[in-house]
Amino acid sequence: QVQLVESGGGSVQAGGSLRLSCAASGRTFSSYFMGWFRQAPGKEREFVATISGGAGITYYADSVKGRFTISRDNAKNTMYLQMNSLKPEDTAVYFCAAYQGPPTAVPRRYDYWGQGTQVTVSS
Repeated sequence: QVQLVESGGGSVQAGGSLRLSCAASGRTFSSYFMGWFRQAPGKEREFVATISGGAGITYYADSVKGRFTISRDNAKNTMYLQMNSLKPEDTAVYFCAAYQGPPTAVPRRYDYWGQGTQVTVSS
């Protein structure tokens, strides 16, 4: 069982930066692939980025590639999402998620989810 808690959301102007954190409970954090997803009002939840347990493998959605960086610190049971050059279209609730398996961008493959943190980017 893994419990996830996101933090770091907020409001920022276009071009600004935010860093999201996802704190995980449990002793086997490093065995989980972790991912970030986001959901804007009226839209489906969409993949943002994922990272392997050892942090050696990362994947990004094309919409955030080059602007967002996913990372993790297994000693602290925490995953991060550094978001730079934010755009109004990045506005959404951001969720972290965890699962044990091969890399995937499919939300239903993830077993554990946080409650989400709001990111609002104004133009």
